[in-house]
Amino acid sequence: QETRSNEESTDESEEDESEEEPKLKYERLSNGVTEILQKDAASCMTVHEKFLALGTHYGKVYLLDVQGNITQKFDVSPVKINQISLDESGEHMGVCSEDGKVQVFGLYSAEEFHETFDCPIKIVAVHPHFVRSHFKQFVTGGKKLLLYERGWMNRWKLSVLHEGEGNIRNVKWRGHLIAWANNMGVKILDMISKQRITNVPRDDISLRPDMYPCSLCWKDNLTLIIGWGNSVKICSVKERHASEMRDLPNRYVEIVFQFDTEFYISGLAPLCDQLVILSYVKEISEKTEVECCARPRLDIVQPLPESCEEISSDALTVRGFQENECRDYHLEYSEGESLFYIISPRDVVVAKERDQDDHIDWLLEKKKYEEALMAAEISQKTIKKHKILDIGLAYINHLVEKGEYDLAARKCQKILGKNTELWEFEVYKFKEIGQLKAISRYLPRRDPVLKPLIYEMVLHEFLESDYEGFATLIKEWPGDLYNNTIIVQAVVDHLKKDPQNRTLLRTLAELYTYDQRYGRALEIYLTLRHKDVFQLIHKHNLFSSIKDKIVLLMDFDSEKAVDMLLDNEDKISIDRVVEELENRPELQHVYLHKLFKRDHHKGQRYHEKQISLYAEYDRPNLLPFLRDSTHCPLEKALEICQQRNFVEETVYLLSRMGNSRSALKMIMEELQDVDKAIEFAKEQDDGELWEDLILYSIDKPPFITGLLNNIGTHVDPILLIHRIKEGMEIPNLRDSLVKILQDYNLQILLREGCKKILVADSLSLLKKMHRTQMKGVLVDEENICESCLSPILPSDASKSFNVVVFHCRHMFHKECLPVSNTVSSVQFCNICSAKHRGPGSAILEMKK
Repeated sequence: QETRSNEESTDESEEDESEEEPKLKYERLSNGVTEILQKDAASCMTVHEKFLALGTHYGKVYLLDVQGNITQKFDVSPVKINQISLDESGEHMGVCSEDGKVQVFGLYSAEEFHETFDCPIKIVAVHPHFVRSHFKQFVTGGKKLLLYERGWMNRWKLSVLHEGEGNIRNVKWRGHLIAWANNMGVKILDMISKQRITNVPRDDISLRPDMYPCSLCWKDNLTLIIGWGNSVKICSVKERHASEMRDLPNRYVEIVFQFDTEFYISGLAPLCDQLVILSYVKEISEKTEVECCARPRLDIVQPLPESCEEISSDALTVRGFQENECRDYHLEYSEGESLFYIISPRDVVVAKERDQDDHIDWLLEKKKYEEALMAAEISQKTIKKHKILDIGLAYINHLVEKGEYDLAARKCQKILGKNTELWEFEVYKFKEIGQLKAISRYLPRRDPVLKPLIYEMVLHEFLESDYEGFATLIKEWPGDLYNNTIIVQAVVDHLKKDPQNRTLLRTLAELYTYDQRYGRALEIYLTLRHKDVFQLIHKHNLFSSIKDKIVLLMDFDSEKAVDMLLDNEDKISIDRVVEELENRPELQHVYLHKLFKRDHHKGQRYHEKQISLYAEYDRPNLLPFLRDSTHCPLEKALEICQQRNFVEETVYLLSRMGNSRSALKMIMEELQDVDKAIEFAKEQDDGELWEDLILYSIDKPPFITGLLNNIGTHVDPILLIHRIKEGMEIPNLRDSLVKILQDYNLQILLREGCKKILVADSLSLLKKMHRTQMKGVLVDEENICESCLSPILPSDASKSFNVVVFHCRHMFHKECLPVSNTVSSVQFCNICSAKHRGPGSAILEMKK
């Protein structure tokens, strides 16, 4: 069996390194075909979806399966078979030969027709639906185009469809249309009306029609593709408009695409909206400089209105191509499967559309493994030849060969999945090339889990060369992946060489934690003063072990220690913590302060103690504590604040104890801060305090200035101004008075602005109401008079009528409205005025 791939059969025409993927793949039709063509030569072939029919120069017709095996043989004539025609069902065959014989017979029945002419018959075409009784028709082409029809008593009736323009070279029958080519051009006949509807002349009349025959192909029932010489025309059969009929046929043909090719056309076939063209090529020999026959080409082109775009082009190595002429090649196709058969005297080549397997083959050949893997994943249900895993393994090997170890290791996660055997194989392969570190980050840790030896091997590799990487793996990997005892011993051995290595100590503590030896782990963490000590205590509930280590924890990180102690009051009580910190009042303060922030009442028994602690270590928070605490003894706090001369705290305590006048006096005398005094007076909102403040300030010009600038909204400035002694110099008095006047003017301006806004809003709303009331009201046949309940519009629109429409949308005939007994002529809606007489009751009168 001889089979060639596209690359094998076109190796002389395309470079191996071409980056453009071919559209088709090729293989030689072998088996029985090889046997036939060793002794005979192919002259024609017809393709059916179920089988192939091959005609030879020795007058034989062979029926073949799609693999080329012979299923049936017919000895038709001693000379060349010119044409084989099959109906759509594949049950009837028409054959014509060079000696003038024509046979039409049933492949599965005894039905048969014979005719012999005195000239070669080049063409025979049976009706596409020949199997049906009323379509028993076929045509033959020699010097005339003859139609045979079986009629009454099974007799065949003969009629001439066309003659006088030379030999008929090609006929294609599709539906009710017959297209044929003779020496002058291509004609199309409508078999329903028996009218010829077009004549498409051939372009290059210099070419011999017997050497460069016309290629015809129906793309569908109404689209004919013509190839002759190097010209291609795509014709569309259309219905003629009734107004254009006259004596013309009821159909006409429009050429929708027309273009020329570089070579002579031997065959045409459609491929979706593209064309497949088989071309005969001549070239100049480099050695002899004589024109010779080259390999035929199979091109896929995209038709354009006046040109074409080449999609792909392949040169085909067929047997004996050096001796073939343009007429020796034929192109047949199977519509259902997109198979294209290139027939030459010594060879039959099958072209197929490349499937996803072929696409992946090409990507792998070009070492585009990433794209091949993606294509396989997308089409995993349709591909037959390739497996995703095999492509993935090839991709990993390719990356390793290129030295991209990290990328190769990362791809292992996706490609190897849950296959533990492949994982272990790849790990050993990475070990052989010294790249265990590269694959360590991507080793599976759950579902699947590899053998412990694999993980231990990686850990030992890091322990020998990278302590930080080793520590990272210990932290990231679950402890049950490997034998913990073996790794602990290995770390202990390395610590003997470097006892103070913090990385190894920290890692050893983690290993002890995995091994549930928490005491040793906690000991190492405290030695290292490592933050993980708190995580360890929380995670393993080691609070009973730290009751005597509270000071150490506070010294290490007071914030985290306090948070942990407060979060676990049920395990370590507040009283126990305060007792442990008795000799470290600064730490005791940090703990009690945080406790107070969380809950003002939990540590109430220590509030008196906290006054001294705040005064000693945290004066800024003393005043907020005094304000928020309800359990603090005020006398004790006042005593401590007075001893330390804390004025602000003393002022607050005095005011809280009801001695506001003493507090104000202390502000004025101790702080000399009029703004603070004013603020204090505002808070207390006591008239006597304002009086005291004015009396205290009356002989102090700077204080008077401050009062003038600040008390305007609480006290009438006149009360202060009247008490100022005549002749007293007051700093910035003018500015203060100006400010008072400006404040007054500002209040006046604000009132006027508000008034303007109210007036503008009222005017805007009034205009809006007026526009709404001025809008038109639709009155149609569906509206009725609210008084007489008859339609508001009269049936005779030509008569004049009066209608009254109110803004409330109630409507009345004018004569139905009661006469107003008021002096005013304004009327109101009777319905709405009983409820509410408002904007909706105004009148809108319509007259016609």
